Amino acid sequence: MNRDSRLSGILHVLLHMAQADGPVTSEVLAQAMTTNPTVIRRIMAGLREAGYVRSEKGHGGGWTLSCRLDQVTLRDIYQAIGKPTLLAIGLRDDNPQCLVEKAVNKALADSFAEAEALLLKRFGEVTLADLNKTFAAGYDNRINHMAAHAQS
Repeated sequence: MNRDSRLSGILHVLLHMAQADGPVTSEVLAQAMTTNPTVIRRIMAGLREAGYVRSEKGHGGGWTLSCRLDQVTLRDIYQAIGKPTLLAIGLRDDNPQCLVEKAVNKALADSFAEAEALLLKRFGEVTLADLNKTFAAGYDNRINHMAAHAQS
């Protein structure tokens, strides 16, 4: 089953950008996501249109954040990248007149709608700053652990 990992990938990129001291090129971001720079530019275009990033051309150019991490949620980013499908399960529609198929599809469609609403609600509660704090705490713990290990 193919899964759409754009949201996860772009969140990864945004956190890298938050750590950068200046613009980050599409090439560098593509390496972080193990993809092609063209893919990065395509995804970043939606974020630029939404006002979350900006790009500068030429020597020393690249992508920079143009938003505060505490004011942008996972839902904002999800919407900016085109609202990819959240659930990979589909409905059968081989025989639309079949009453069993109708009953199954209604139950599944209602459940999917509830699950998506809950997921989008949660996305709206988590900011990029929250992700950055989680990343920073894990990074600090790893550095402290490595330092303590090196001293022993």
